[in-house]
Amino acid sequence: MIDYLIIGSGLAGISFSEMALNDNKSILVLDNNSQNSSKIAGGLYNPVILKRFSEVWKAQEQLLLMNDFYAVLEKKLETKFDFKKPILRKFFSVEEQNNWFTASDKINLAPFLSTKLLYNKYPGIESPYGYGEVLKTGYVDTAILLSKYKEYLTQNTLYREESFDYDALQFSSNGIRYKDIEARHIIFAEGFGLHSNPFFNHLPLDGTKGELFIIKAPELNLDIIVNTSVFILPLGNDLFKVGATYNWKDKTDLPTEEGKTELVDRIKEIISCDFEIVEHFAGVRPTVKDRRPLVGTHIIRKSVHILNGLGTRGVMLGPSMAKALYDFVESGVPLDKEIDIRRFLPKNER
Repeated sequence: MIDYLIIGSGLAGISFSEMALNDNKSILVLDNNSQNSSKIAGGLYNPVILKRFSEVWKAQEQLLLMNDFYAVLEKKLETKFDFKKPILRKFFSVEEQNNWFTASDKINLAPFLSTKLLYNKYPGIESPYGYGEVLKTGYVDTAILLSKYKEYLTQNTLYREESFDYDALQFSSNGIRYKDIEARHIIFAEGFGLHSNPFFNHLPLDGTKGELFIIKAPELNLDIIVNTSVFILPLGNDLFKVGATYNWKDKTDLPTEEGKTELVDRIKEIISCDFEIVEHFAGVRPTVKDRRPLVGTHIIRKSVHILNGLGTRGVMLGPSMAKALYDFVESGVPLDKEIDIRRFLPKNER
């Protein structure tokens, strides 16, 4: 019997896998690669919501755990995937500058917002009102991370590529049985695939489609990330990742002309040089209407758990939410009420 059967190998699934392995627990991961939002994600970690200059929920706590988590994982996988890079918010008016300074005076935002206006000259970008610098930022190359982690799991016989058959799941006093696998617990970390899950498909997981580009822009000489209505992330060799759109109606992972037009228009608001679209891709983010993750245990089946709803900030949320669930399952540490799926139960059943 193993300790954990984990369904899904996106950011949620691998974060929980590491928490368990680091505590000498036995695991097996199943995935059919049907969900791609983690793989194509921008991967940015940024403690500030730049649209309205407000702090990301529990940003300081998430960053501390995230930095240690990825540093250890880079050594384990012998691969660099966490890149510390400044994020600059381009200002379009004096009013935006003033809003920035007002925000930087707030106690919770002061550690993250530089009070020095930057007027760096980047070829291809006109910025008469300058930039504000967000501190403690960077990005994780999620494609490299997930690929290397899957390789690690496979080499250690901890991974199977297959679709999960919910009808084949059986329960016992010791945990669960699935085909030839017996486990103490099963963790569902399926992203938007949750809608097919009979144990948790009642939860209000909404999919938010995002479209991104890889562009080639030889005249755009950037060594930092620029973020306004979209982010522009330098990849090297004149290539840049640009994103993302937000579509709450379309639940497919197919690129669209509508998304392409929107991204092109937004890019042209930021840069003044020519660019070529090298790649156009899309994915459906697992988002929740109250903007909090879905973490917890099935109300009847106590060996069945969920780790989902990381939304647009999976890189930051993954490690801390995985730790919260792991500590809850193994040690009974109560979950924060804001993430516990019990928040969706009638008040008299919580």
